[in-house]
Amino acid sequence: MNEISPGLLFALIGVLIVISAFFSSSETSMMALNRYRLRHQAKSGHRGAKRAVELLSRPDKLIGAILIGNNLVNILATSIATTVFTRLYGDAGVFYATAALTVVILIFAEVTPKTIAALHPEKVAFPASLILRPLLRLLAPFVWLVGSVSNGLARLVGVEAGEQSEAEHLAPEELRTVVFESGALLPSKHKGMLLNVLDLDQATVEDIMIPRNEVVGVDLEDSGEEILEQLAESCYTRLPVFAGDINRVVGILHLRRAAQILRNGPESFSAEQLKSYTDEPYFVPEATPLPTLLMNFQKTKRRMGLVVDEYGEVMGIVTLEDLLEEIVGDFTANPAASEDEEIVAQGDGWYLVEGGTSIRDINRTLHWELPTDGPKTLNGLAMEHLESIPDGNISFYILNYLVEIIEVSDKMITRARVKKVGRDRER
Repeated sequence: MNEISPGLLFALIGVLIVISAFFSSSETSMMALNRYRLRHQAKSGHRGAKRAVELLSRPDKLIGAILIGNNLVNILATSIATTVFTRLYGDAGVFYATAALTVVILIFAEVTPKTIAALHPEKVAFPASLILRPLLRLLAPFVWLVGSVSNGLARLVGVEAGEQSEAEHLAPEELRTVVFESGALLPSKHKGMLLNVLDLDQATVEDIMIPRNEVVGVDLEDSGEEILEQLAESCYTRLPVFAGDINRVVGILHLRRAAQILRNGPESFSAEQLKSYTDEPYFVPEATPLPTLLMNFQKTKRRMGLVVDEYGEVMGIVTLEDLLEEIVGDFTANPAASEDEEIVAQGDGWYLVEGGTSIRDINRTLHWELPTDGPKTLNGLAMEHLESIPDGNISFYILNYLVEIIEVSDKMITRARVKKVGRDRER
């Protein structure tokens, strides 16, 4: 090497620095690739993505090949630089070579190429895969030797190199973050639907059911004229049919079948005839998770269920429409709520809310965070906080929400004003 001119040796060092920069950028770009986007591109036929997926199937081998190549060229460049600087400066050349190569490699072979690769991983990784794939085969014996030793050391600390990494899978909360950060890639409506689907596991039938005091049904103990009038004027498609009390339900009536009863008139009407047109009731435990309810509705071809508690008492009803609205939002007007809105804005941040309004509906409508792990309605939440039914109009704080009682009946808080205030308070 002493016969080679310093200029040629410096040129060789420059080439080695470029090769080192290639290995550094390749490693960073391969590790920075979005694995889910990469799989999608590979399934779409993108050749570079297919090569990258193949290389990343065993990241230990890929990293081994890159590090072997990178260290070889760095050590070779350092050796040549030491030789050149020693010829030029004598024994001090070792120090000069170390200082110069440290700065050059750090800037031109490490920081700069890795920064570019991290910012544009696909533009670097896909072309680099053309070289990395044959290089991996060429260095296979060395990679196997180095990999065997390193994998053996990894096993000592309980890590298996060939096992599927947990980082390949997204937890529900991580998936929520992905949806949130999708930006303009997803329309806001679609983003909301995806988030609602992810939230289904956190809700049960009890959270979305229509409580029994609001259930509209056909009481067989009413007169024939009253029943026929109710069927003719009903805003609902399906009605539970019961005898005196909803706990004595006999079936679910679809109003399409009631058309024949209406045509025959009150003269031929009988309770037994009405029963013959009903379907068998479908009962749902109140603690049933919403995904399970959706699957059961699909399996049994049902659209309505009677919600029962642990004692078998009917607590209310749940419909397929209620369930779907948890995902897509309100897509139809509720006939029962057409005259009286449950949440009415009053200005200055105040809202007039009916006592029976669901906490989930309040949070979803106003983008609030009232606690949902206890009572399901505003009335229940307020009475849990007060531990009694208030005698008159009082105000109190629940977390950082100010509640003013407006109307109270003998059994419940019927109406209240609620406002979100600026700071958290003790319950």
